[in-house]
Amino acid sequence: MTSYKIAEAARLLGVSDDTVRRWVDAGTLPTTGATPSEIPGEALAARAVELAETPADPADVLSSARNRFVGLVTRVQADGVMAQVDIQSGPHRVVSLMSSEAVRELGLEPGSLAIAVVKATTVIVETPKG
Repeated sequence: MTSYKIAEAARLLGVSDDTVRRWVDAGTLPTTGATPSEIPGEALAARAVELAETPADPADVLSSARNRFVGLVTRVQADGVMAQVDIQSGPHRVVSLMSSEAVRELGLEPGSLAIAVVKATTVIVETPKG
């Protein structure tokens, strides 16, 4: 199971290290029991979804710009040949349809770190080497 150090979790959630520590102390985020503290990827993904459930900013505009969304996999639904992968990147949810084989090769599972690369209508999912 993937887990993240406090600083990594903070960066992925878009908050400070102290905020993540307060959430851990309050029981909002669990830890793996490792020292130094680490947050289980699946719990971090669930928290990312909770944080994204905020009202939309009325100043948002649509853009044709190419984007890279670094985030956490929140759901993988594989059915035979094809799969749907949901990534939560801050307040943005990115959904990609890909082969089930690609999901297995990339090791995608809830809590995994992934990058959704968006160009036009194509979404490419990347994972860090390692």
